[in-house]
Amino acid sequence: MRGLKGKVAFVTGAGRGIGKAIARRLAEEGAKVAVADLDETSARSTAAEIGSGAIGLKIDISDSNVVRAAIAEAERALGPIDILVNNAGWDKAEPFIKSTEATWDKVIAINLKGPINCTRAVLDGMIARNRGRIVSIGSDAGRVGSSGEAVYSGAKGGIIAFSKTLAREVARNNIGVNVVCPGPTDTALLAQVGESNPKLLEGLKHAIPMRRLGQPEDIAAAVAFLASDDASFVTGQTLSVSGGLTMA
Repeated sequence: MRGLKGKVAFVTGAGRGIGKAIARRLAEEGAKVAVADLDETSARSTAAEIGSGAIGLKIDISDSNVVRAAIAEAERALGPIDILVNNAGWDKAEPFIKSTEATWDKVIAINLKGPINCTRAVLDGMIARNRGRIVSIGSDAGRVGSSGEAVYSGAKGGIIAFSKTLAREVARNNIGVNVVCPGPTDTALLAQVGESNPKLLEGLKHAIPMRRLGQPEDIAAAVAFLASDDASFVTGQTLSVSGGLTMA
């Protein structure tokens, strides 16, 4: 894709799963990638696996001071951040009536405040350079709701609204801000769900018009497009990558 070679990308939650696939795809397209994850060991392992000058960093996106320090470390090693991918997320699926305030706080801190922290940390530099791409991994739960994920849906809906508003504010600075919403994707987390409820997993497969689960690489391809110069006139958009499961 055009315009990714030599760019510096910072990807959160990139030690495994979808984030790892995103980091790998951006590196394949020629970007220099900072692999950021709460699990420093997996971040460094992924960076080593990717090669191409990638670095692994520990980050807790819910802590703005930690975020700023990680961004500064990445910029010292690789150069100014051109691309931010807000991928890190967390959820605990359960009926809202059974959830606790501690769970609400954690879900909101990671899924809403975390991407806001990361975005704020890179934004001044992007504005000064008059260029940048910010792609957040949302969820169709934030567009249409999802049983057992009330607060998570609210947080992801917040990221969609935040991204649309920010896109308007920084469009004049040549900064694209978009959201990718994965459908059910073949990751370790979904596999755990399948182990505890095989019928649910099979039901998901049958509900998807394309009759398969998404692969992390499917999400990575959408992110790479939105991060590239091929998407230079695309901003404020929410793209579902769900095999047609949600057409919202």
